[in-house]
Amino acid sequence: MLEEKLGMLEIDGSYGEGGGSIVRLACAFSAVTGKPFKIYNIRAKRDRPGLKAQHLTAVESVAKLCGADVKGLYPNSKELEFHPSEIKSGNLDLDVGTAGSIALVLQALMIPAFHASSEINIKIKGGTHTKHAPTIGYLQNVTLPLLKKIGYKAEINLNRYGFYPKGGGIVKARVWPSRLKPVTLTEKGRLEKIVGEAVATKGLQKARVAERMKEKAVELCEKVGIKPKIKINYVDAYGNGAAIDIFALYENSVIGGSAIGEIRKSAEDVARKAVERFSRAYRSKAPIDMHAADQLLPYLALATNVESGKSKIKVESISEHTKTNIWLLKKFLSVDFLVKGNIIEIKKK
Repeated sequence: MLEEKLGMLEIDGSYGEGGGSIVRLACAFSAVTGKPFKIYNIRAKRDRPGLKAQHLTAVESVAKLCGADVKGLYPNSKELEFHPSEIKSGNLDLDVGTAGSIALVLQALMIPAFHASSEINIKIKGGTHTKHAPTIGYLQNVTLPLLKKIGYKAEINLNRYGFYPKGGGIVKARVWPSRLKPVTLTEKGRLEKIVGEAVATKGLQKARVAERMKEKAVELCEKVGIKPKIKINYVDAYGNGAAIDIFALYENSVIGGSAIGEIRKSAEDVARKAVERFSRAYRSKAPIDMHAADQLLPYLALATNVESGKSKIKVESISEHTKTNIWLLKKFLSVDFLVKGNIIEIKKK
């Protein structure tokens, strides 16, 4: 097509898992590579297709960061054009406007942000613990430590909790210019400790929601020989909410499992869901859990695209998200992915 001849990538937003991550990742890599793109069929496989609040905020934030010209940026839009300019340092103050996930907006920003000439300070208001997204605790305790291994420099601070469905949380992040390096990560190494946090709003303290999540999580973990140390935390927030994170720290890696409280879901059921997710990653011999794999791949692709050598990681499982990310990354970068079982190798073309 003519647009492709002029250098604009065309992306089918219904490919693979067909969700919002295609939009976020495309914007991030467009900012990094300078390649404009047009995406259609946005979130076509979702019950409510098109751009929602958190997707709009993610696109707007990356556009601000790189001075992009954007067309089609409005609620429920199913097509979008993104024409990036130069990534600049400075401060970003963002508001998702709902309980939309701060973590997902941060994921879009963190990829281009480390390419700036000096540090970038980011403040985002929205949901810190929401459905279908990593918790901020997961980003702090799993994502950042893994990224640090490849040279990424950032910090994330949770200033106010914001639970599904009301949000209102505040997160501040700082990202410094970084030089990434390829990595081989195929072994967990020695287990050092298993920790976690059961957090709930103060309005749920009489019902002992945090204690009940902790007690059930510890009970279920101990049945399979896992002995976590989980702290209890009651916090101020808009409305009521609860969540539990469980993390295992190894010599070479970190894995995690989380669950979010919902209306008509008991504290015990929330804990059960978190333990299910955590124990799958714990039983796996892979040092990268399923959700971390999706988050780590873009950075490893960037490291391999610039540096000589290759990256090799072993992941808990290859999800549809992972397959879709690989498909999209190959559109922006000169890298190849070789997937054998649950081993992913990334090398420059």
